[in-house]
Amino acid sequence: MTAYRALALQTTCHAVNGARDRVEARAIMRETISRLAQQIAASIAFIGRDCRLVVLPEYFLTGFPVREGFAEWSDKACIEADGPEYAALGRIASECGIFLAGNAYELDRHFPGLYFQTCFVIAPSGEVILRYRRLNSMFAPTPHDVLDRYLEIYGWEGIFPVARTEIGNLAALASEEILYPEVARCLAMRGAEIFLHMTSEVYGGPRAPKEAAKIARAVENMAYVISANSAGVIEAGLPAASTDGGSKIIDYRGLILAETAQGESMAAFAEIDLDALRRARRRPGLMNLLSRQRFDLYAESYTRARFYPPNTLLDGAKGREHFWRTQQEVIARLEEQGMI
Repeated sequence: MTAYRALALQTTCHAVNGARDRVEARAIMRETISRLAQQIAASIAFIGRDCRLVVLPEYFLTGFPVREGFAEWSDKACIEADGPEYAALGRIASECGIFLAGNAYELDRHFPGLYFQTCFVIAPSGEVILRYRRLNSMFAPTPHDVLDRYLEIYGWEGIFPVARTEIGNLAALASEEILYPEVARCLAMRGAEIFLHMTSEVYGGPRAPKEAAKIARAVENMAYVISANSAGVIEAGLPAASTDGGSKIIDYRGLILAETAQGESMAAFAEIDLDALRRARRRPGLMNLLSRQRFDLYAESYTRARFYPPNTLLDGAKGREHFWRTQQEVIARLEEQGMI
């Protein structure tokens, strides 16, 4: 398959923060998945059967922790890698014949007491074929916080996974990670052609940093960016429309192919032309930025740099104050070294 349509589905997140317990939270998740099944099927009926890829927003299943600590959020909102939620989402992918991408808080038996914000891709077979754990987060654990142990279990391919599929080489980016060029670059080094960007962000218009970053990540890596934002987050205690609007698809030249305004929408769909992308990557010339990269020049600087430290959660979960304190220590050290 060299050309097909993709959809960045902008849907409302029904948060579980107000749920009294795990049972009520799971009921909200089931309702969300049932609603998504209808929205996805109806959207494909409108777009056409050549819609083979659907990307859902960040937090679509649960929202995000507001006042909840590690233990409470783990029990209430985090799902198991082999849990019923993935099975239900797998049925949607299978019944619709699509690759379905989303983002959820997930438990990992190797790291009791922690959870990871996980971007996933489910194939039309119903199988999860990609599981990327967010690497940059303000208040949530990441693989970097337990790096040595994580590498022992999953290796570097588990840190920067790329799924090679019939619809292209898929990789995932979570939310603000669009602002970190190194994450997308490491995925591009492993062959990523399509970045699936699950986000829940303030839609700031064309001059906002994240909007500029989406175009930059597409151009510098010669890759498609499919960015699905939420249509608001309700029942989390925050103003519902704080994160609403601007889902879009950007091609490998940085051109916005489709974009939607605020509210629930399937308007952000467009054709993904793999042949055109691959021709551009194979064509010598000024605009073939990927083939002209001189990574050897940068390697030493990255190797020597010491900014945010790894492995700070190897001994278990800590509260939000840990993340504040760690960042403050980094800033103080960089200031002392004359770097900021």
